Amino acid sequence: MDREQKTVVVDKLAGELKDADAIFAVDYRGMSVPQAAELRDGLRESDTNFRVVKNRLTLRAADAAGTDGLKDFLSGPTALALVKGDAALAAKTISRLGTEWELLDYKGGLMDGQVLDPDSFQTIARLPGRDQLNAQFAGVVASPLTGLVRGLGSMIQGLALQLGQIAEQGLVTGEAPPAEEATKEDEPPAAADEDASEDEDGGSEDGSPDEEAPAEEESAAPEAEADPEPSEDVAADEETSEDSDENKEEGS
Repeated sequence: MDREQKTVVVDKLAGELKDADAIFAVDYRGMSVPQAAELRDGLRESDTNFRVVKNRLTLRAADAAGTDGLKDFLSGPTALALVKGDAALAAKTISRLGTEWELLDYKGGLMDGQVLDPDSFQTIARLPGRDQLNAQFAGVVASPLTGLVRGLGSMIQGLALQLGQIAEQGLVTGEAPPAEEATKEDEPPAAADEDASEDEDGGSEDGSPDEEAPAEEESAAPEAEADPEPSEDVAADEETSEDSDENKEEGS
């Protein structure tokens, strides 16, 4: 590679270092070509580019990009994972495949301009991916709304049941109540029956004419009995007058 080609490689790598949200430096010794291809495919989901560049060129690119903290990890065979997307998913992929292959020892890296040590890298690798976090967040936000919808549904269902019961009793549709209830409602109070019976007997206890009527009949009865019977003289005079009247008729 001539000087001009090296300059092109350094400029391109410097641009990638500037654009990366996170940079992971790993030791790729012992990794086969198929394993490298599998790693690149796995990192593509997190929008991560896996680059193997000579350390001398990477040092020049780090100077040009202003990522001087990366220089401490550029010793021995080093590959760079340049993350532009989900850093947690990229770290998870490197950690998982490195454990399976017993390769890809993490050296160090940068994230948001800060140095990322191996312990911090493993912590990030254990985090859920961005899509999973978004799904969990959406579930947390939707949970109160779901509870509200369920509560309103239960209230509406209960109200419908109550209205159905009221409709069966004829209080909403305007239907007449059952015959037994109508008969009970039409019956007059017991007190009214008693008042009516008192009126039929002839009055109240205050001294109505119905109560005085028997007293008048009792007073009239003695008067009729008090009339004297005709005396014997009067009876004899009546008989004498009757005889004289008969004699006159015969003489004529």
